[in-house]
Amino acid sequence: MVKDDTSFLQKSLMSFSSMTLEDFSISEGLWQTKYYKKGEAYNSVRQVCKFLGFVEAGVFRTYHIEEKNGEEKNIFFYSANQLVVSFASFINQVPCHYHTEAMTDAKVVFIHYDDLIHLYKTSHAWEHFGRILAEQASNIAFDRTESLLFQSAEMRYLNFVKQHPNLINDIPLYHISSYLGIQGPSLSRIRKRLLDK
Repeated sequence: MVKDDTSFLQKSLMSFSSMTLEDFSISEGLWQTKYYKKGEAYNSVRQVCKFLGFVEAGVFRTYHIEEKNGEEKNIFFYSANQLVVSFASFINQVPCHYHTEAMTDAKVVFIHYDDLIHLYKTSHAWEHFGRILAEQASNIAFDRTESLLFQSAEMRYLNFVKQHPNLINDIPLYHISSYLGIQGPSLSRIRKRLLDK
């Protein structure tokens, strides 16, 4: 792994779990870098997710395909400086219910599940990282469910912009519409109204 990737990882991990450089150093040699082409799968349905990745550049989406009509429903997005992982599959090592793929050309620095488990057993700092990872997985799923149940369409859009500030310009609007559960024309009206304010 090149020096720039190591620097990116250090910053990401220290931000994610307050890990020190000394804590991070025991993971050196376990990380790999992969470049994805637009449309390339990170993880597929019925496949166990074996890798935890940090997105250095690019955008990924997790989506479900409706059996009755073949429609794709976006569930999560992952963009630069965020984790990309099928959380439930990775943490429990069970087959995934969703597809995760690159929406743009992308670069990811990742670690294999077995290597991460070894780090958990080796270091309290990495064990702490694992707890935070599990908590984040739970919080993301909970927040996603609550937003669809209780938030207005406009609030869901504003939260999306806050979480993924660059995606509005990087991906087609219909993908955002699918993720937010908002029809395309309604989303366009919301955006226009907010711009006019």
